[in-house]
Amino acid sequence: RTYKNSVRNWRRGKMMDALMGIDVGTSSCKLTVFRKDGTVILTDTRKYPVYYPQDGWVEQDPEEWWECICAAVSKMMADDKMKEVNIKGIGIDGQGWSMIPIDKEGRVLCRNPIWMDTRAADLCEEYKRKIGEEKIFEISGNSLEPSYTLPKILWLRRNRPEIFEKIDVVLQANSFVVFKLTGKRTQDISQGYGLQCFDMRKGTWNHELCSQFGVPERILPSIYNSDEIVGCVTEEAAKLTGLKAGTPVVAGGLDAACGALGAGVIAHGETQEQGGQAEGMSICLKEYIADPRLIMGYHVVPGHWLLQGGTVGGGGVVDWVKDTYCYEEKRNAQIRGTNTYYEMDELSKAIPAGADGVIFLPYMKGERSPIWNAAAKGVYYGIDFEKKRGHLIRASQEGVAYSLRHNLEIAEQAGAQVTELWGMGGCANSQVFMQIKADVTGKVIRVPRSDMATTLGAAILAGIGTGVYQDYEDARNATNKVQKVYSPNAAVKKVYDEGYAKYLRLYEQLECLMTREEVQALF
Repeated sequence: RTYKNSVRNWRRGKMMDALMGIDVGTSSCKLTVFRKDGTVILTDTRKYPVYYPQDGWVEQDPEEWWECICAAVSKMMADDKMKEVNIKGIGIDGQGWSMIPIDKEGRVLCRNPIWMDTRAADLCEEYKRKIGEEKIFEISGNSLEPSYTLPKILWLRRNRPEIFEKIDVVLQANSFVVFKLTGKRTQDISQGYGLQCFDMRKGTWNHELCSQFGVPERILPSIYNSDEIVGCVTEEAAKLTGLKAGTPVVAGGLDAACGALGAGVIAHGETQEQGGQAEGMSICLKEYIADPRLIMGYHVVPGHWLLQGGTVGGGGVVDWVKDTYCYEEKRNAQIRGTNTYYEMDELSKAIPAGADGVIFLPYMKGERSPIWNAAAKGVYYGIDFEKKRGHLIRASQEGVAYSLRHNLEIAEQAGAQVTELWGMGGCANSQVFMQIKADVTGKVIRVPRSDMATTLGAAILAGIGTGVYQDYEDARNATNKVQKVYSPNAAVKKVYDEGYAKYLRLYEQLECLMTREEVQALF
């Protein structure tokens, strides 16, 4: 009915206003056009490769992002549904901790080491000794770890000086797409957390730390609020995409922050649970609370921070299990007209809580918060001849949920209070997985538009910047609709408390083996 009304209005000479959100994720980009009320007009997803050239190196080519985005937007703009649509503004979100060096002509100088890349681990230890861990944390609100953007800049300067000398500016994932659309070289405030020369209290670059790290401030872009219009679609970008030249583009923000906004997390204490490629949580704060075991950043909502926990294991673990063990489930999905994830959930559902003692450590590419160990490895514990594939699936889901609980408990120790979670990401489509997370954490989880929250958040930023919404409360009221609520099951609390205690103990016992020195000694 809404669509028919929009067509009727168009025929009367009134175009339907809409907003576009672009998400540059780890495995794919997603583009969605929304009505003001948050309902979807069109959406498209394009996958691109991840490269693993050496141990600890994980890269993507930003130009491949752009090619996928151009192809997706062109297809969407040619759709009949877009004939009566006027895109009022565009918002872009992106994965965190990118390092995209651009020269003066706008060329990408090398592939982007993404958030899973840990090649700069030794440099982090060097600069911790040189500058002091306490000083770095006091100013930036974050520990110096190899996954972040700054260590990758330091690595490039030391190991590829011929490339470093050509850098005009270093961009993030979302600001790279902003650059391709508008020609403007920017940095939004929510992505500042990737550089430990960023002052987390002031929201500005810190001159002293820039100097001590040896990072020229000329390569750091000017910082903008996430909802600030930084440019408009150029004629060149319009030709490549089919977008209308002159369409406003806002600075955008971090994917987790935009996802929090899209899930309705805009006020102090509200917490987002992110079940994308990685698992994580983001607690909205009106006051500054930082902990070196966690991640501190600005929210895309002005005047707020996000205290975050980001782990490597999440939807990526589910995909790995699917691709490694679940050939039969793929075949059954084709026969039954379902999908592989549904078939995996059916196996998981048949296994009791606690997976009959099988515990999984989801450290599939090192681990981020709260253990910060780039050499950590995934582990299944408790396997015997009685265990089946369903046990591995269930234990994998529970291990991811344990990592979420670990981060939440650290955040509460730091002074944050979490009563319930707002779930988002592709994993939020799994009722089995979401119930496990609720049971393990003991938190109620509310799921709005699960796998559209991130692009919706990016689109809301565009709506704020262009005046489509009066403010963030207006935007939330217009777009946020809870689809499902998961409440903890008290009957399995004891089982999961015991499983979680064993999960923590396993890492404590194995940590001595999960070091770079130990790995090197094996060879």
